[in-house]
Amino acid sequence: MPPQPAISAHTQPVPLTLHGRVLEPNRRIPLNLDWAEEVRVNTSAVERRAATHTARRTVKKENQAAWLLRAIACMDLTTLSGDDTAERVKRLCAKARNPLQRQLVEALGIEELHLTVGAVCVYHTFVETAVRALEGTGIPVAAVSAGFPAGLSPLAERVEEIRRSIESGASEIDIVITRAHVFNGEWQALYDEVAAFKDTCGPIHMKAILGTGDLMTLRNVARASWVAMMAGADFIKTSTGKEAVNATLPVSLTMVRAIREYAERTGMAVGFKPAGGIRTAKQSLDWLALMKDELGRSWLEPSLFRFGASGMLGDIERQLEHHVTGRYAATYRHPIA
Repeated sequence: MPPQPAISAHTQPVPLTLHGRVLEPNRRIPLNLDWAEEVRVNTSAVERRAATHTARRTVKKENQAAWLLRAIACMDLTTLSGDDTAERVKRLCAKARNPLQRQLVEALGIEELHLTVGAVCVYHTFVETAVRALEGTGIPVAAVSAGFPAGLSPLAERVEEIRRSIESGASEIDIVITRAHVFNGEWQALYDEVAAFKDTCGPIHMKAILGTGDLMTLRNVARASWVAMMAGADFIKTSTGKEAVNATLPVSLTMVRAIREYAERTGMAVGFKPAGGIRTAKQSLDWLALMKDELGRSWLEPSLFRFGASGMLGDIERQLEHHVTGRYAATYRHPIA
């Protein structure tokens, strides 16, 4: 029996709703300092909830295969290494177009899904290469910009980098905030920075990377999330992937609950992207279940949820092959780039 259908990244999304309330896409609102300052996070309670999350539910057989297909559709297939080359980016784009081997697609009976990843994420230097490689597919190219990964170059240079990435064809921009604004409680400065980046992006989807591994406390993570959302970020994202600690379930739980409360207060939906350190199919199920439990069905769409990952796709492909054949393939049978 083939798995339950999982959409491709480019089908019409379901209506944006939370608790039955129809939501609008996020847009900038005035900075409300009370919202930032009143944030409190019970760290021990968050950590307990995250620890029990992975034990609370399991999905097996056809259901697991369907969830893994959904994980592929919500994946930003990424290469952000110092030794990246144009050829590596081209190979990555080929994998983005056909994330599963043809025989596996046929065995699963999912040819009609035309499954692709959610986007390909690269450095600015390789945006044009990726755009050409993905021409005609509808797969977005996301560029990391704004002084990635440290975010410490002058603001004007970071804004100009965003502009150049868009001119090169990027249809999504992943910006990185100045972490010092969070440490110093400079919420107006953080708001103005994110707003300037969003002004430059215009209608282009912008993901605000908080660098949560650098922010020290979950309260800082929650406050930075609120300010970035008020400044107009379309997504909030955990990490650059370059910090010592990247996406974790406690951090993700803190961020998605900020998204939920923001939606309840404003009627607007913000997306979420965990990135860095998510490498296995099992982890993808953990994060998908978190989104379903905390935010509901609407946040299982690529328009509101993405994984920042690369190696995870190979493990998902191995798990799907096991679902079909009952045997695990060697890792080298499922290369990424």
